[in-house]
Amino acid sequence: MSVLSREELRTLLGADPPLVEDIDEATQLQPNGIDLRAERIHRLTSRGALGVYAREPAERTEARSDPDGWWDLAPGGYVIGYREKVNLPPDLMALLRPRSSLLRSGVTIHGAVWDAGYSGRGEGLLAVWGSGFRLQRGARVAQLVFFRLSSPTTQGYRGIYQRENT
Repeated sequence: MSVLSREELRTLLGADPPLVEDIDEATQLQPNGIDLRAERIHRLTSRGALGVYAREPAERTEARSDPDGWWDLAPGGYVIGYREKVNLPPDLMALLRPRSSLLRSGVTIHGAVWDAGYSGRGEGLLAVWGSGFRLQRGARVAQLVFFRLSSPTTQGYRGIYQRENT
């Protein structure tokens, strides 16, 4: 398994379908990944549950931004949705990491594994610590780092989040 370089990512952005859709290569293509931008934020409004045979995500409501696209976020947990659509082929998986600019302000994003074969506009957990945070729609908040599998998977992602937010 190896991390894809900027040059490999640039080639895959030209594939059909592109590895990641709707990006500005000049600002989002990095040496070891692709930056994702904030598109929507939801407040968690109930408790969720996960059992052996049950999955009940927490309910949520959309956080409203001001006319310039700024969200004023109080300390707590939020679901953040990304603008870009990701299309992982059967030989690639990805991990998401927060940008250091968030971390320096007491804010982080937690992301799960992005499995080979997944396609969609993913989501993550935005955790605001300290006194709160202002975030503008379209800001680059996380970097998706891509790993080539030792061999392509014969069965890619088939979970309930396939094609989410598309």
